[in-house]
Amino acid sequence: MNILFMNSARTWGGTEKWTHMAAEAISKKHKTFLVYRRNIVGERFTIPGFRLPCLSHIDLYTVVRLVHIIQKKQIDIIIPTKRKDYLMAGLAGKITGKSVILRLGADRKLLWPWQRFMYHTLTDGIIVNAKKIKETLLETGYIPQEKIRVIYNGLDTAEIEGRILEPINKPFPFVISALGRITRNKGFDFLIRSFARFLALSGAKNAGLVIIGEGTDRQEFEILTENLGITDKVLFTGFLQNPFPLIAISDIFAMVSTNEGLSNALLEAMYLCCPPLSTYAGGVREVITDNKNGFLFDYGDEEALATLLLQLYRDERQRIQLGKNARETVLRKFSIPVMTQEIMQFCRETIERHPGKDG
Repeated sequence: MNILFMNSARTWGGTEKWTHMAAEAISKKHKTFLVYRRNIVGERFTIPGFRLPCLSHIDLYTVVRLVHIIQKKQIDIIIPTKRKDYLMAGLAGKITGKSVILRLGADRKLLWPWQRFMYHTLTDGIIVNAKKIKETLLETGYIPQEKIRVIYNGLDTAEIEGRILEPINKPFPFVISALGRITRNKGFDFLIRSFARFLALSGAKNAGLVIIGEGTDRQEFEILTENLGITDKVLFTGFLQNPFPLIAISDIFAMVSTNEGLSNALLEAMYLCCPPLSTYAGGVREVITDNKNGFLFDYGDEEALATLLLQLYRDERQRIQLGKNARETVLRKFSIPVMTQEIMQFCRETIERHPGKDG
């Protein structure tokens, strides 16, 4: 089977990591290709790639080039992984008669009539990484159940183990870490305010917050730390090629998004025995059981998050037990072999029911 992945991201994030894991793993048994927009994404892949402009949802030049690639490489199925790519990939699929499977990693309600055209008319299947996302899609009333497949993110544990040994100095004696694109929907402003409240409650002089990542709202959040008087307690690392050593030495990991599917960063932290605190975003309840392998709280509830930070700050034994339970959960439910096997099975089923299938 020949598969074309498409990712037009400008920066590296969770969706790009999923695309990389899936495409590289599948390439061991099938021919896989990548269409990308920026080198920061494309240069990380070993599979053959094509750099296209992907200037908008309906960049006709990109659509024409996609059609040419699909025909030349005899592509059987197209898997776009960014919203901007869905329409272009769908149009190219219709023109060439090839199946298109969207990969959707965030829980979003489809409210506009035109979205039916993009998510249903042009699409033969949708991969989601959480049951919650499937439930939201089914609320549309026009996407049938058989068209949506829940496939949990795999975790490349071998890669993590090979990279956590890189030496690193612990920036604070007690570290609360968070990782993600520095934008509002990742909730870092909420986390910073909650952390300030935790400092006021605890009087902790040895605790610090480390935010790993880069994004458009970083300067705004840095100003927020200044306004709260905690600049010396918050470290913005920028993008890290290898964040695993820092997460591994963290005492708590916070995932505070307003909107998620199932965060790769959260799974990585759990694998590294870092006790997780998370908002109820997306499918997080499919991986965290409250007070067993982490804690859950409502987005925006600064008092609840500050209280949980204080509780775990004071109770090392609980932190250790939560971390162990978190790792066991990831090992049991999330693996790349299982993920790739389920992706390929869904691809075969989708091609079988595709209206343009030969015979």
